[in-house]
Amino acid sequence: MSPLVLLSTDNALLSQLQSAFARSAPQLRVVLANDPAAQEAQVAACWFPPVGSLSALPNLKLIHSVAAGVDHLANDPSQPALPVCRVVDPAHRQGMAEYVRWAVIHYHRDFDRALAQQHQHVWLRHPQRPAAEYQIGVMGLGSLGGTIATELADAGYAVRGWSRSARQLDGVRTYAGPSKFDEFLQGLDLLINLLPLTDVTRGILCQDTFEALAPNAAIINCGRGQHVQIDDLIRAVDSGRLRGALLDVFEKEPLPLDSRLWSTPGIIVTPHMASCASHDCIAQQVAENARRLACAEPLLNRVDPALGY
Repeated sequence: MSPLVLLSTDNALLSQLQSAFARSAPQLRVVLANDPAAQEAQVAACWFPPVGSLSALPNLKLIHSVAAGVDHLANDPSQPALPVCRVVDPAHRQGMAEYVRWAVIHYHRDFDRALAQQHQHVWLRHPQRPAAEYQIGVMGLGSLGGTIATELADAGYAVRGWSRSARQLDGVRTYAGPSKFDEFLQGLDLLINLLPLTDVTRGILCQDTFEALAPNAAIINCGRGQHVQIDDLIRAVDSGRLRGALLDVFEKEPLPLDSRLWSTPGIIVTPHMASCASHDCIAQQVAENARRLACAEPLLNRVDPALGY
């Protein structure tokens, strides 16, 4: 079998993935882009591949994301038109649900305000609001969003869900398609984005969306960085239209040091930590697809270019 090449602008991740492949897929020879053997690679495992790195591999036959999403591959505009696969970790759903539960409590129980008050030496107790009166909207009702919306409804929250096509979820008021988007948004206290990135959803977290929410609503973005129109978000938070935003995904990662998101009061930045596949799971799934490619078998978790996932 030909060597497998790892491509990323994150050097720490490259080192971690090398160790994971050595543990979980020792049958593979894994190299970095600067190794001459990379020229023989038929599979590239990628996370934000450097510009020009994919087109520099003459024998490449498969591009494999090391994450559930594939939009980060656009970091290299030279990406050739080849099959693309992604990683699907059974534990990914649990990790995302844990992160979102924390984020919901953070805003529902006013921990954002309590933390701000601490810095100002202010002692002020805000009225506790029943979960049933707290309106939460979940955008994206696939395996992640559907699970999270149902769990929040089970916890007593008033939950709505919106997706491209119709879904039915116990305890959740669901809406589908562009014609129902504004109705879905009206009066929400908290908007959670778990949408895939498509031409339709790019920039969906924008001024028009924020204006439809309840006053002092908050945003949680665990979808993709390109879902957010950054200037609109900062204006909405600075003006008080939004009380805050919790962002875990960004168009460029790591988030550039000069980004205003780092320093805008009310915006919380987390380093794409909501949930991710374990390194060993990544190694195992990429290795299996490398084997399948070599044996001309159907690939697992192949991405539909029309849908972007």
